[in-house]
Amino acid sequence: MTKIGVGYNHTRKADPFLTERIYHHLCPDQRGTYLDVGCGTGNYTIALALKGVDISGIDPSEEMLKVARSKNSKISWIQGIAEAIPLTSEYVDGIICNLTIHHWDNLTKGFQELHSVLNPNGRVVVFTSTPEQMKGYWLNYYFPNMLSDSIRQMPSEKNVFSALKGAGFLIADTEQYRVKPDLEDMFLYAGKHNPSLYLNSEVRNGISSFSSLANAQEVTTGLEQLEKDITSSEISSVIKKYSNDVGDYLYIIAEKTSK
Repeated sequence: MTKIGVGYNHTRKADPFLTERIYHHLCPDQRGTYLDVGCGTGNYTIALALKGVDISGIDPSEEMLKVARSKNSKISWIQGIAEAIPLTSEYVDGIICNLTIHHWDNLTKGFQELHSVLNPNGRVVVFTSTPEQMKGYWLNYYFPNMLSDSIRQMPSEKNVFSALKGAGFLIADTEQYRVKPDLEDMFLYAGKHNPSLYLNSEVRNGISSFSSLANAQEVTTGLEQLEKDITSSEISSVIKKYSNDVGDYLYIIAEKTSK
């Protein structure tokens, strides 16, 4: 898992709309037990707990879990990875995977593990972005190598479906998400409608693509051009060129059938 950037916990907040969609797709039972895989600093885990969901969080980063514990010590925070969850079989009634599957070492093994710890009729709600969607981000214009590296990490919709089905899940539904202007969680494409967000170093430090040193020079050059284009309003033309109908992110909802 990428290390926490400076200001991460200030810019990566649980967005109310996204929280509602996760809750909607998860369909939690107040008597059930749930798990947030790749919970990070626990923003969405805590947001769902506040809605009455009995939920635990698991993440490989002890540093992130320390932050999560400092925000809510009543929730069970577990250090571990998707491919080896330290829970017994059929332990939880539902699982969320929020912008995390691209960090897994083995997608198929990860979903097999989720299938193992999930009760029959339980749901997995995956929130991710596909390579096809990311190719439609106007960020490609300013940061082509950075986006190319990020796109390369992302499993395609086809591969996610294949891994889920291979693990024994049924695909129940999908839903596109298009970034809203009032988005509160500053992940990669949060500035879709507000390009000046990327000029804020605190926002960039909370986004692994920007905080990586691999494309540091391109990021510096791209930001200089972006700032010029915002000032001249040329940014509007750039954004228009990348208009598309594939959405920006995707919910994939899968179910474990009863025995």
